[in-house]
Amino acid sequence: MAVAATDVTSESLTAQFRPRLFTVDDIEGMVRSGILHHGERVELIEGQIVEMHAMGTRHIWAVNRLCRIFNRRDDVQVSPQNTLELHDHSGPEPDIVVLPVSVSEAHRPTAGDTLLVVEVADTSLVYDRQTKGPLYARAGVPEYWLVDLNDERIEQYREPSAAGYRAMHLFLRGETLSPVFAPDLTVQVDDVLGPPATPATD
Repeated sequence: MAVAATDVTSESLTAQFRPRLFTVDDIEGMVRSGILHHGERVELIEGQIVEMHAMGTRHIWAVNRLCRIFNRRDDVQVSPQNTLELHDHSGPEPDIVVLPVSVSEAHRPTAGDTLLVVEVADTSLVYDRQTKGPLYARAGVPEYWLVDLNDERIEQYREPSAAGYRAMHLFLRGETLSPVFAPDLTVQVDDVLGPPATPATD
């Protein structure tokens, strides 16, 4: 007697097998136990461990320039490329997180602690705009800057909501912008981007 083949659909598999979502504490435990190495460039996004893009030379220097700009103020502190705990299952490592100088050191920085998050992007531009930007908005990060090294501009996002940021402004070379937390701080786009990229020659 012939036995009918079982029709296994993706929906039925999903019902039977749910992916294991990691937490920020899980990642910290993996580092302590040596499963993940100190300095390994990964971050936790919605329960998934994601390998981060390698940083090019322009990326490194843009992050350094941003640190200098914000470190001029006495009322804030800069946390570069460290874990920002948005919730149990998301702990990205933004290029820059600006925090009040008074923030408690008894816990990892959280979305509620942040004044501003900045990502510097060249190869990671689409990911930073379409995945991490909405993630920061849903967590309530009040302001997000995306430094686009390819098109040499800064995208400033404000007014977070569950659907993403409701306001976006674009700033090009020769223009200035200020963060919400410090409207008196004038940031030159050129001071973030650095010297214009030199065109390749034959």
